[in-house]
Amino acid sequence: MSFLTLFLIAVGLSADAFAVALGKGLQMKRLAGRGILALALCFGLFQGLMPVLGWALATGFADYVTAVDHWIAFVLLAAIGGKMIWEAFADDDEEEGDGTVPFGELMVLGVATSIDALAVGISFAFLDVSVAGAAVLIGVTTFCLTAVGVVLGHRAGVRFRGPAEVVGGLVLIGIGVKILLEHTGVL
Repeated sequence: MSFLTLFLIAVGLSADAFAVALGKGLQMKRLAGRGILALALCFGLFQGLMPVLGWALATGFADYVTAVDHWIAFVLLAAIGGKMIWEAFADDDEEEGDGTVPFGELMVLGVATSIDALAVGISFAFLDVSVAGAAVLIGVTTFCLTAVGVVLGHRAGVRFRGPAEVVGGLVLIGIGVKILLEHTGVL
């Protein structure tokens, strides 16, 4: 898998974290470096670790499903992308607060925004992907986009949340289609 494809996966996976960071940035009365760093580190670490966990869980099954691995990758990426697009249009009642994120909430948000990365990690087990390199790229990309999201959210509001999730979802679906077409010999 090319670096560009992995980078697009990383950006697509980061869309949820970016959207949550926008919302948290909007809630912050004062923009503090520690708050930005806490969110970015948490989201980046979870997004980077989940693909490794998914890959580790799936490698035990790789011998049994290599004939349909491209379909598995396609279905997982399409489902994740579709879920992201659905959530972009779903009503979302977020509470306004002072912008502080307690540790427990931070952990829940970290897990919630990275579940899709677990599924992508499962698909990595069936593809020619360096999971360590992909995990680092996903984690660093998420870290950067989360930090940017907090700052933008603080300054501009949440008007970018829906579009970010839609674009991220479309990117993941597109990559799933590309994998399917490559493995079936169409591309």
